[in-house]
Amino acid sequence: MAAKTGVLVIGASGQIGTELVMGLRAIYGNDNVIASDLKTASTEVLESGPFEQLDVMDRERLNQIVGQYNVGQVYLLAALLSATAEQKVMPAWNLNMYGLFYVLEMAKERIIDKVFWPSSIAVFGPNTPKLNTPQSTITEPTTVYGISKLAGERWCEYYHNRYGVDVRSLRYPGLIGYKSNPGGGTTDYAVDIFHKAVAGTPFECFLSENTRLPMMYMPDAIRATIGIMEAESEKVLLRSSYNISGFDFTPAELANEIRKHIPEFEISYNPDFRQEIADGWPSSIDDSVARQDWNWNNEYSLEMMTKDMLSHLAEKVI
Repeated sequence: MAAKTGVLVIGASGQIGTELVMGLRAIYGNDNVIASDLKTASTEVLESGPFEQLDVMDRERLNQIVGQYNVGQVYLLAALLSATAEQKVMPAWNLNMYGLFYVLEMAKERIIDKVFWPSSIAVFGPNTPKLNTPQSTITEPTTVYGISKLAGERWCEYYHNRYGVDVRSLRYPGLIGYKSNPGGGTTDYAVDIFHKAVAGTPFECFLSENTRLPMMYMPDAIRATIGIMEAESEKVLLRSSYNISGFDFTPAELANEIRKHIPEFEISYNPDFRQEIADGWPSSIDDSVARQDWNWNNEYSLEMMTKDMLSHLAEKVI
């Protein structure tokens, strides 16, 4: 049987997917990485390789694309994020859970070889230790998104242990990138703030100034995602999900870092329902297990990320 050379990214038009597709195409070749989403992709993605419209809940369409492109690896990114999920409870649960089931079942039946599924710091909750949150700790999420991610972790581990499914996962912190707009997450203020700063517009933050959260710059997130999928199977000892992190900061600290480059930048604070979500999440993450098992290591600091974000967004404005 011919090797399954296709790599399918489901949810390719989102914050992670936009950049992940391009990273994968640089490795596997443009024609071998299939972007898919309900909404159209970026011009960069559309012009560099195949794109298929896909609702992951449509199992027949999913099977068709996997067969058509000889898919061996699936990166399942389609989900409703934390803030959006609180407004759309059942649609979020159905998408976040049944999409995962469909893909895990395909791997169980050996239709595909390997699965990546993202978890999140949302699996933690108000009773979780907030500082340097360890890999194994109390996980009592209080949000729809967090509950679905915790359940997904357990199902990933179950399918690996019971059926030998090669599934790999990361608990993403807040992700910051310049290639896509905020997507409905509680940490998305840290993306929007840069757009406002470059546009010369005052920014109203929906979290309080001292809300510390773990974050990561998108290039590091892409490296981590591809890195765990490329790691030798025997090094991936956890099949639930790995803690990863880059740095942590508060909105006030981020604003101060931006002012080093744009001194006139203005910020105000008007916490909304997302504050309660953020208050249940860690302030910082211990990702030493990922560093030990498959040599994860972040490259960007807060200072490096801020400079790079402002530089790239300024180019887009011009």
